Amino acid sequence: MTDKQQLPLFEQELSEKIVDQTNTSSTSQPESPFSKYIVYVDESGDHGMETIDPQYPLFVLAFCVFHKRHYSEQVVSSLEKFKFNHFGHDQVVLHEHEIRKEKGQFNIFRSPEQKHQFLNELTQIIDRSNFILISCVIDKRHLKKQDAINANPYHIALGFCLEKLYEFLAEKCQETLKTHVVVECRGKKEDNDLELEFRRICDGKNRLAIPLSFDVLFADKKAMSTGLQLADLVARPIGLNRLRPEQPNRSFDVLKEKFYCEGGRQCAGVGYEERGLMIYPPSESEKPR
Repeated sequence: MTDKQQLPLFEQELSEKIVDQTNTSSTSQPESPFSKYIVYVDESGDHGMETIDPQYPLFVLAFCVFHKRHYSEQVVSSLEKFKFNHFGHDQVVLHEHEIRKEKGQFNIFRSPEQKHQFLNELTQIIDRSNFILISCVIDKRHLKKQDAINANPYHIALGFCLEKLYEFLAEKCQETLKTHVVVECRGKKEDNDLELEFRRICDGKNRLAIPLSFDVLFADKKAMSTGLQLADLVARPIGLNRLRPEQPNRSFDVLKEKFYCEGGRQCAGVGYEERGLMIYPPSESEKPR
């Protein structure tokens, strides 16, 4: 299809096309109840508090917020082409852990150079893809000192991220429309607990003390969701940057430009602390005075 033959994504675009084609002064179309954004969520690290891995004592929750038109017309096709080039088909789900450990379908690298090229192309796709990143890093070592019994890192991070998501959508005048938040299934009990907490936060039990127009969707781990795969790829680099900030981290250097920040796109890469990237509990130097 040419651009002019593309199916319109939003009803108002359809109205404009009909007006142009029929040369009429107005065409009424129902307004969509859905926002122009879609959110994909993934995590890095274990949210349990019973045992803490000294090598990675963090829990990271990452929200990737896409404009639906850019996502459907640009992002999805970019990742599909990448898969065709490297696997010959698109029936592979990209998982950061399996890629890093070269497990399953990712046992394809004949040399370190080939793996580097593979990772470099993935980083370029993330770099070229326009999305807003909202993330919360929970340091379980510090959290355990504060509340060893009742603390749930996933629930804490979810609250922070949903509140910041609302603030972003309010800037885009989309906060009253339904926005879907897609998460990966983890297990029946875990999913039920997460949905209960999600509904509780959206019903007004949040720091803003207002209802939030979000709806959670659970996707199977084998789902070929481009958004979920990208969310999976971004979560760990965020945690590693927090854990070892002195270590070179090209992935985080790319992600830094995507965090929700003060000042909009022209200020990308600065002013994102405590706005697009939240650390909890905050260190003594980061606590408000």
